[in-house]
Amino acid sequence: MSDWYQLEVEAALRELNSSSELGLSSAEAAARLEKFGPNELVEKGAKSPLAIFADQFKDLMVIILIVAAIASAVLGEVEEVVIIMAIVALNAVIGFSQEYRAEKAIAALKKLAVPTVRVLRDGRLADISARWLVPGDIVRLETGDLIPADGRLLESINLRAQEAALTGESEPISKFITPLAARNGQAPPLGDRRNMVYMGTAVSYGRGTALITETGMQTELGNIAELIQGVEEDQTPLQRRLDHLGKILGYIAIAIIVFVVGLGLLRGEHFSNLFLVGVSLAVAAVPEGLPAVVAITLALGAQRMLKRNALIRRLPAVETLGSVTVICSDKTGTLTQNRMTVTVLDVAGHSRELATLVDSAGYIHNAVLKPEAAPEERSLDLLLIAGALCNDALLQDEPEGGRRVMGDPTEGALVLAADEIGHSKAELETRWPRLAEVPFTSERKRMTTIHHSPPEDEFAQAPWGRQPYVAFTKGAADGLLESCGHYWTGDEIKPLDEAARALILAANARSAQAGQRVLGVAFRGLDELPDTADESAVEREMCFVGLISMIDPPRPEVKAAVRTAREAGIQSIMITGDHPLTAQTIARDLAITTGDRHLTGHDLAEMPAGALQQIVQDVPVYARVSPEHKLDIVQALQDRGQVVAMTGDGVNDAPALKKAEIGVAMGIAGTDVSKEAADMVLLDDNYATIVAAIEEGRNIYDNIRKFVTYILSSNTGELFVMFIGPFLGLPLPLLAVQILWINLVTDGLPGLALAVEPAEKGIMKRPPYHPDESILSRGVGQRIVWIGLLMGAVSLLVGLFYYRQDPNGPWQTMIFTTLTLAQMGNALALRAHEDSVLRIGPFSNRLMVIAIALTVVLQLALLYTSIGRRFFGVVALSPADLAIGLAASALVFVAVEIEKWLRRRKN
Repeated sequence: MSDWYQLEVEAALRELNSSSELGLSSAEAAARLEKFGPNELVEKGAKSPLAIFADQFKDLMVIILIVAAIASAVLGEVEEVVIIMAIVALNAVIGFSQEYRAEKAIAALKKLAVPTVRVLRDGRLADISARWLVPGDIVRLETGDLIPADGRLLESINLRAQEAALTGESEPISKFITPLAARNGQAPPLGDRRNMVYMGTAVSYGRGTALITETGMQTELGNIAELIQGVEEDQTPLQRRLDHLGKILGYIAIAIIVFVVGLGLLRGEHFSNLFLVGVSLAVAAVPEGLPAVVAITLALGAQRMLKRNALIRRLPAVETLGSVTVICSDKTGTLTQNRMTVTVLDVAGHSRELATLVDSAGYIHNAVLKPEAAPEERSLDLLLIAGALCNDALLQDEPEGGRRVMGDPTEGALVLAADEIGHSKAELETRWPRLAEVPFTSERKRMTTIHHSPPEDEFAQAPWGRQPYVAFTKGAADGLLESCGHYWTGDEIKPLDEAARALILAANARSAQAGQRVLGVAFRGLDELPDTADESAVEREMCFVGLISMIDPPRPEVKAAVRTAREAGIQSIMITGDHPLTAQTIARDLAITTGDRHLTGHDLAEMPAGALQQIVQDVPVYARVSPEHKLDIVQALQDRGQVVAMTGDGVNDAPALKKAEIGVAMGIAGTDVSKEAADMVLLDDNYATIVAAIEEGRNIYDNIRKFVTYILSSNTGELFVMFIGPFLGLPLPLLAVQILWINLVTDGLPGLALAVEPAEKGIMKRPPYHPDESILSRGVGQRIVWIGLLMGAVSLLVGLFYYRQDPNGPWQTMIFTTLTLAQMGNALALRAHEDSVLRIGPFSNRLMVIAIALTVVLQLALLYTSIGRRFFGVVALSPADLAIGLAASALVFVAVEIEKWLRRRKN
């Protein structure tokens, strides 16, 4: 049953065969525990660690690498086998840790859901573990308690629950016991079911009694656990692109072996030699260094992001950030400060922003007791004093500095506002000690406290003259006005006529329409202490002072981050459980939207299947949504081909965080569940950090594309030499061991150097790469082909020149050396896609300089040491020959630079 909120209290008790006076008997509780099971979240279908590890070897690129290792073993290249298998092992360990970590999300939910509770059993209260609760139990709730299971409230004494982690609602929810009706046949959102309490939330104020209606996986928190476990994580764009590339290279490798062996046999060459060369070329075609370079690139990127307060929990997320097209952001604590703040004060029809009063150095401090002060100043001062005194919140100094609000966030905002003007709560309560109070109730929607007036010599300065006591009341403005007969202008008390009432209500409506929470404040002077048991004896003939408007304000840095994201072709969408008016106000302030278009959870529930996908990108704000709705929105965006980053901090965000390509949790305000489900955690809860991470992700993907361009163009050059050489009358141009040497030396350090290349200018001024776009798109494929052909042609022409002079001369060594050095020029030129290396500075990437220098030294050592010559079948080149090889290889660098210059002119 899911409509407990519709039932009267007695009907709910009958439905569960329970008693509000006696609770359940121990025998009945035991029977129900047997039937329903423990009140805990159950992990379903979890993979064993062994199964998770085995899954890491199913990827095609990994299979190709294993085949390459076997081929290298056949060739006797032990070093190559060790390197390749080390790469395979590294990938397996990384993949295992990522997937194993994802399984911990449910464990975090379990931890969240097992408090100790006070339950009524056999007519007596007992403290038991929440694991043993069953439907029908009666539990007592007090301030600070975690709600142990879902329940229908039987009693609410000023009870307020903090449900932000579950619903996204920024303010504590006032609870009552009155039944609720469905709206147009649709259940109200969780945040509006104010006669219910839910597992995983907490009591922030008051006390109450609840009838447990659902436990364990049947609770709303259990429903979220089901959603988390039901979400299947898709491959990241990089994984899809590398898989696609791997398939292409796999087919090429097979074709090479068949072609080389077949062509050699037709030429009458020995099969064993042909097979070794064919397998060597196949290994050359498959860039076995690519997974290692990608893994290292992502790891280095993750380290750089950590310095910018973004903790990466899943390495592929580093690159995926660069492909993000939509950021779906929660409002509370992500776009906003998660701190209610007083913004506007309105007295006698005059509105003032609190910020302007603070900036003016607290000139209204104690103005209420200064007859010479301006009337407006006296009203503003009294408004802030009354708001802080009629209040149960406190400011607590933190050991590390700063202060923290203890109590209700709304009341905390009033205390902070008064403090910023110069009225500390402690000082006010010393001068205006509280003597009695009428507590807040959801029916009256207000609270009243009674205080001594200031010292006797200041009596005459107060608006109520020499009366020794004063009552301050704060609450909903429209209800409060019903108890007021006068209003204070700052220098006199006037009757509250219809014109004044209309003025106050208009100001209240303006603030409410702007998505702000509005409280009215009134006072009444007293000659003697009244009986607070009779609230009407206190809250009558009061004098209205003014209105206080407040809101959870946007983070100051977010607006610029949203603008930067827009310039980068990334759409920002707000998805929140908060009120639509509040959501729209924040969204407009941050330029997420310029209009009023939004959808609520109710709208989504009534929408026919498939309709959301058609409009999802046209709606910038979603309000009052449930966890299922967040998941639906992310899925609809993904169905439209978008790469989604979903931010959040609550338990309710976890399923959508896991479903999105990039789940971004808040490190400070986030729950353990959201962090475990996320790919990235913001250590500073700063939305701008997401944009910085996206920039880093784009740079990483750019660098991976540079490495792919470099390594495949180099491999293409090798293949061209081996294919075309025989048609020019040359024997096999390169030995198998020479091919493996080129791959080992040139793919290593230069590839890693490309991985740390700084970001190119304008990286956040271009649209993101489409998730289905090949890694070889945007000219990369053509560049690989023409550079490879040029590199191969230059090497072959040099070798052919020497071969025709002397077939027994150093022609093969010249091809080998020219091809190796040409790849160094290629690596240097490919440091930038469009900019000239001369413009960005040849030494701006020191690792590249070291890599090229070391590769050249190793090549020279191979040529000029007896061990190198004997093992690799080369001869020592004369200085003139070496100079010719170096000059020929430099043509590749010059050609790539000219091509980039032509592209810049075209653009």
